[in-house]
Amino acid sequence: MDLTPLLLSRIQFAFTISFHIIFPAFTIGLAAWLTFLEACGLITGEKIYRRLSDFWLKIFAVAFGLGVVSGIVMAFQFGTNWSELARRTGPIQGPLLGYESFTAFALEAAFFGVLMFGRDRVPRWAYLLTCLMVSLGTSLSAFWIMVNNSWMQYPTGYALTADGIFVPTSWSAIIFNEAVWTRFPHMILAAYVTSAFCVAATGAWYMLRGKAVQEGRAMAVMGLRLAAILVPIQIVFGHLVGDFVHDAQPAKFAAIEGRWNDEQPASEILIAWPDPQNERNRFELAVPYLGSVIGSMSLTAKELGLKSFAPEDRPPVAIPFFAFRIMVGCGLLMLAIAWLGSWLSFFGERIVKARMFLVATSLSFPLGFIATLTGWFTAEVGRQPWVVYGQLRTRDAVTPFISSYEIAGTIILVGFVYALIFGFGVLYIYRLLRAGPIPTAEPHLYGTNPKRPMSLPGASPGVAGATGLGE
Repeated sequence: MDLTPLLLSRIQFAFTISFHIIFPAFTIGLAAWLTFLEACGLITGEKIYRRLSDFWLKIFAVAFGLGVVSGIVMAFQFGTNWSELARRTGPIQGPLLGYESFTAFALEAAFFGVLMFGRDRVPRWAYLLTCLMVSLGTSLSAFWIMVNNSWMQYPTGYALTADGIFVPTSWSAIIFNEAVWTRFPHMILAAYVTSAFCVAATGAWYMLRGKAVQEGRAMAVMGLRLAAILVPIQIVFGHLVGDFVHDAQPAKFAAIEGRWNDEQPASEILIAWPDPQNERNRFELAVPYLGSVIGSMSLTAKELGLKSFAPEDRPPVAIPFFAFRIMVGCGLLMLAIAWLGSWLSFFGERIVKARMFLVATSLSFPLGFIATLTGWFTAEVGRQPWVVYGQLRTRDAVTPFISSYEIAGTIILVGFVYALIFGFGVLYIYRLLRAGPIPTAEPHLYGTNPKRPMSLPGASPGVAGATGLGE
């Protein structure tokens, strides 16, 4: 393999973005989770929500910091490795990244200090508003990034100058890009599901260890019930994203499907070993007609194969093909765990006694991260050979005159720094998780509510009683 500047630049960007996306995928959902806990505590007055909020706030702070550090490196690469991309698309991508700073970063910067240190210094309603603003800030950050990426996937609202510069002609067409309104909810839901499973897995782990059992049960029940609702919605939006890819990026769709020849009706390949050199699949297992149903909602529709596109316009096949199936497999596994756990949670202490299920739930924490990563691999590798789909090839976006040695050196340096910082960060998060929520001796952290007595699990109405999480 020839380690060209183009290949090394792609490897470096893939490495840094794979590290980075882990943390936003966690903190976006965790910010919403903290908001939910604060709202429940304010409404019900139950102490358990305060304990859970204090516990997850520490983890959120560490993960948030790690996400900021990893995101800075990606921004540098636009100038070092991808200066041609920055030069040609800067009039569009520059303002979009600026909007992220003016909205998302401004909200986070304004309220993050209050979130961390202001609980006992501001009224409870103001602290809840702070949590909501931080959650909104993380979601806005994801929105602007998805607008930017979706424009690269489906460029609209621009004109090309004589020297190949992309200039905006309609910001509404860019921001309200057709691709955004399926891909952004898909990403947000992925973050929520990821955090829900991290919370549920942590709760299951505590119950298995016999430590913080009440808090562990609360985490497991709330996380699994939330996931039971969100995963089906995520599957629907995933299908909508697939519909968009089918219509706007047919070469990517053919690579995801592993389909080489045009078929009418088309079968759906469940598993195979793509052989690009011979333009065929080995060990193929397919379901007749299902490919046409998934692609066009028809039993007779014609579906395009990769041979319909020039070889230089085809994406790599193996990565999107396998990554997509891993993503779907993780989604189905999460759906099964969430639904089974939700069913068990409605039968009193049955979920606490279902030891094998708790083991499975505790081991499920990486599923959301794996699904998110493989979803990004499917989208980004499937877009190749284009960096701006149909308009700018990746090979033309790399910085000219940069050497392989320079890029290899930065990969080693970035890898060392990431290993050092993230190694200590992940170790610290693990220690926080191992320590668990800290019990409190205070009579009522959310204030006294004489008209509403403390509830027993499943015994009282309201939010706590409905979920069986009361004190």
